[in-house]
Amino acid sequence: MHLQTTTGYKIIQAWMAGEGRAPFAFQEEAWQHILDDRSGLVNAPTGCGKTFSVFLGSLIDFINDHPSDYRTRSANGLQLLWISPLRALAKDIGRAMEEVIRSLDMKWQVGIRNGDTDPAERQRQRRRMPEVLIITPESLHLLLAQKGYPEIFKRLRIIAVDEWHELLGSKRGVQVELALSRIVRVKDGDCSIIGISATIGNLEQAKEVLLASLAPFSGGKAPAGAGQAAPGFIVRAMIDKPIDVESIFPDEIENYPWAGHLGLKLIHKVIPIIEKSRTTLIFINTRGMSETWYQSLLTACPDLAGAIALHHGSIDMELRSWVEESLHDGRLKAVVCTASLDLGVDFRPVETVIQVGSPKGVARFLQRAGRSGHQPGQVSKIWFLPTHSLELMEAAALKSAMHEGLIENREPMLLCYDVLIQYLSTLAISDGFYPESLFEELRSTYCFSEMTDDEWGEILHFITEGGVALQQYDEYRKVEIMPDGLFRINSRRVAMRHRLHIGTIVSDSMLKVRFVTGGYVGVIEEYFISRLSPGDVFTLAGRNLEFVAIKDMTALVRRSNAKKSRVPSWNGGRMPLSANLGMMLRRKLDEASQMLVQPPAHAGHPTPGQTGRPPKSPTRHATRLAPPAKLLSSSRPEPPDPDIELKVLRPLFQLQADLSYMPHENELLIEQIETKDGFHLFVYPFEGRLVHEAMAALLAYRISRITPISFSFAMNDYGFELLSDQPIPLDDSNAFELFSPDDLTADIQRSVNSAEMARRKFRDIAVIGGLIFQGYPGEYAKARHLQASASLLFNVFSEYDPHNLLLRQAYNEVMDQQMEERRLRNMLQRIAGGRIVLRWPNKLTPFCFPLKVDSMREDLSSEKLEDRVRKMQAQLR
Repeated sequence: MHLQTTTGYKIIQAWMAGEGRAPFAFQEEAWQHILDDRSGLVNAPTGCGKTFSVFLGSLIDFINDHPSDYRTRSANGLQLLWISPLRALAKDIGRAMEEVIRSLDMKWQVGIRNGDTDPAERQRQRRRMPEVLIITPESLHLLLAQKGYPEIFKRLRIIAVDEWHELLGSKRGVQVELALSRIVRVKDGDCSIIGISATIGNLEQAKEVLLASLAPFSGGKAPAGAGQAAPGFIVRAMIDKPIDVESIFPDEIENYPWAGHLGLKLIHKVIPIIEKSRTTLIFINTRGMSETWYQSLLTACPDLAGAIALHHGSIDMELRSWVEESLHDGRLKAVVCTASLDLGVDFRPVETVIQVGSPKGVARFLQRAGRSGHQPGQVSKIWFLPTHSLELMEAAALKSAMHEGLIENREPMLLCYDVLIQYLSTLAISDGFYPESLFEELRSTYCFSEMTDDEWGEILHFITEGGVALQQYDEYRKVEIMPDGLFRINSRRVAMRHRLHIGTIVSDSMLKVRFVTGGYVGVIEEYFISRLSPGDVFTLAGRNLEFVAIKDMTALVRRSNAKKSRVPSWNGGRMPLSANLGMMLRRKLDEASQMLVQPPAHAGHPTPGQTGRPPKSPTRHATRLAPPAKLLSSSRPEPPDPDIELKVLRPLFQLQADLSYMPHENELLIEQIETKDGFHLFVYPFEGRLVHEAMAALLAYRISRITPISFSFAMNDYGFELLSDQPIPLDDSNAFELFSPDDLTADIQRSVNSAEMARRKFRDIAVIGGLIFQGYPGEYAKARHLQASASLLFNVFSEYDPHNLLLRQAYNEVMDQQMEERRLRNMLQRIAGGRIVLRWPNKLTPFCFPLKVDSMREDLSSEKLEDRVRKMQAQLR
């Protein structure tokens, strides 16, 4: 049927006209697909009506089916299942849906089901399922753990997967894939799956992963070789969402920058921005720094008291909810937040966003920019505030990447056996499963499309007998085989323990933080609290708290008026630079290099003001080139007009060129410097800290094959340092061999303690797969106990079942996620096709200074570090 001629469309269009709105073309396109019972993906910028493109389509579909009594029909069963990755999204999405339903005078109910839903509401949902259910992936699996769960989905018409770009590439995304495959089988393919996505580079693949399980029901076949999904639609919103990016410049660019300090010095420039805007979101990359920023803003501008709030994942749920409500109502002037407010919540009063420090990815920056002007046609205003001078180069790179549409891909995960084992237990505690039919169902998903018969047999043996290594222990014989071949969990104890820990988010043990007098503040990681003594003061939720004691897995505190406090440094780590942003950063380096006058890049020939060993071989320089024409100045295109950020940074770049060299896009700069600390080797690939960590270990191993030598490492997103107490044998005679992509995998495995890294990774796999019980609520096992249990299992598998699937998965995840082997290989191939420039400066350069500071952090407190750095800066000047 044609959309515009239907009763439902006319009613929805009339409602929108009454609200002063009109449907966008992409929304109408999505509604037509919904009426045609098709599945696919809706892609639109943040704040352009993606939610209504699916929700209003479901209302149109329902009204068309019941044109005469759509207002009076109630208890219609579940019509729309809305899968959302964040609990913070659910309330706002539900509120928007309920407003429409009330305006149309319909009897539909909207329910929310996640970890914050109280048991009474869950019981009401069980008795009468609402027409719309907003649910997280974990809670959806809990629904599948209920006996008789197929009845829940009996009338389901549409499954909407919100923020699919955020779920894809994670184990939560695999959870969604598995849940979709089960619901599709229960419904015999009679439902639509629609993903909703904002910024993502591999949109076609994202659709393929989402719709893979529908293929057998659309005349296709189960995907082989990672997917041949049913052809679904992709609706792209051709809406130009203007984004205004403006950098905040320090009054004086530091020639010797170092990470993390400059931001707070620019608070006086942030306050006028806050005062001019109705509401401002201030995004900080880490929870610890968000606490510091909140306190510093209040200190700098006491008038903000009561008008500014703090929001991150470790703050108590009630306080977070209050902040979200106050944002929506426009009662707050500013909110300091982390990624907890990255996604989808509709905060219309937000006019301005401030990004403190680099977001390390283009997609993340776009997502945060879209929080402001969260309506079609409005300009999204975002300020970039650097935490050190060189980060201004990332601001220029971000603007160019946005202009060129260089959005990062999210690579889907494959063969996550830990998630599969958990899922099988979920099915086994509800209605059970038959292996033959379930195997074909699992193979229809993208993640498990390449699972072999032998691997499936090993998984079944593992959940029923404990596998080869654990078959002597009854604890691992969870699933029983019934006489008719049905696989079931009959133990109530096993079923209860499994329900408590459904999910794939594994973190260190968290302790609740509560006042001695009552009232919760939030949660804190156990490792941080374990370092405190009674009387120590720390900051949480913007409050200074004095630690009293730990009782029943709860940290008891009282308010403190102390001026100094410790800021928690949650084990989140720092986000690594994305590949796209790294590429654009190297391009900006090239533009900066063309602004300067500097000596030619001939390795081994120190320029005036430089010292160093001459090259071993005058006939062979580390200047191997790609096609020569690329490097001839006469063949270079006219340099573009430099970004304002690069112009501001020109003095710093000129100093780098004077002391050492400013590399071009196709060049790798290596600096060797001798100080009283030893012999330093600084390398600048501009590929992100994870790649640099792996490369540092790899280079150290390859150098050690030349001569016995030991190193200490430091790395940031721009480069890495090797420090030794003896001269480092790297020069123009061996540079390319040391950076060769040949034998990479074998050398990585030899260069790092891959077994120890896999052991740490195995802990998470063991928890997700149910091999380790994390404890009951309020009595969770301590992190060190979990690690000890995981290490014991790791050793058992390594000795008695070395081909175990979970063991193999741990090593694969280390290579893919921690070592980023693919990206490391691409970097080495790029270096092999370009030029290596060696320099021997006689003192620290602007590029190596932040690395030198990072190597000192572990030995010095933050105050002593600042004093030491100031002295170093003064000496270098």
